[in-house]
Amino acid sequence: MTELLYTAEAPFEAARRDAHGWHGHSFRLRVRTPPDGGAADATALARSAREAVAPLDSSLLNEHVEPAGDAALLEPLEQRLRQQGVAPRRLALRSAPDRGAGRSEGDWCWRAFGFEAAHRLPNVPSGHPCARMHGHGYQVVLEGVGLDAEQLGALWAPVGAELDHACLNDFLPNPTSELLAAWLWQRLGAPDSGVRRLHVLETEHSGCTYDGARHTIWKAQRFEAATRVAGAGDRRAQLHGHSYRLRVHITAPLDEVRGWTLDYGDVKAAFGPVREALDHQRLDALPGLEGGDVATLARWVAEATAPRLPQLCRVDVYEGDGVGAIAYPG
Repeated sequence: MTELLYTAEAPFEAARRDAHGWHGHSFRLRVRTPPDGGAADATALARSAREAVAPLDSSLLNEHVEPAGDAALLEPLEQRLRQQGVAPRRLALRSAPDRGAGRSEGDWCWRAFGFEAAHRLPNVPSGHPCARMHGHGYQVVLEGVGLDAEQLGALWAPVGAELDHACLNDFLPNPTSELLAAWLWQRLGAPDSGVRRLHVLETEHSGCTYDGARHTIWKAQRFEAATRVAGAGDRRAQLHGHSYRLRVHITAPLDEVRGWTLDYGDVKAAFGPVREALDHQRLDALPGLEGGDVATLARWVAEATAPRLPQLCRVDVYEGDGVGAIAYPG
């Protein structure tokens, strides 16, 4: 049976004072909760998230919590959500584009780092574009437990200096995203160093997650469509449209020859017919999508994709800025 989560985000602007002095941030709260978690749908969850951050907007955060670090702010935000009847399964707070903190079965922080590097994949089929020497502006996101953003930065600094403006084939004979993630895991001394998970992004449309035991890759897609949400009781009941964004997540053992779970191109090709069935269509007129809402859409996409990609583990569908649903096929 397909499991669903609603997901929503709410921004706010605030100042704080810490050891570095006075500064301000454009914060963003992300909330995930199951359908029985107190929100009627993703739109209702977004409304609750906005109400939770409202007291912090345009304020000095030290007047709400001291010290006003990212992790400390999650406590009052969760309390405000629960006062509205929302039981979040996962909370994440981004304080800057490259850092933040999260909470779900424990607290963690995260920080993103970039480096520019060349590579080629020697074991791909003949004619594959990745067989040619090329390059990427990589992004690596580290999630740490018991660490703050500064400590993650210190941990990454020597590794980042080694990789930046280098050829990854000098470090790995077959530098796929998956094998690079495993190499970084060892190089960073995880999990003993406090790193609990890391993400390697070759582009903004594809990436790999590694937790020391398994690799999960994802491929981003988008499509344009119209819909009308049945029984919404607000403007969503009118015919309207969205630029939908999707992420298809795959978990599978590594191919011992290729060094990857699946080729990103193969994932895109397998998902192509599902996307084409939705693109430039009226969704609530399609069989199985009569409800017209994003949760129904996420479940439909997961169930339509699973036969084409048996390794599918998750589908994220967003109809707006951070507002959507996540489906885990059963």
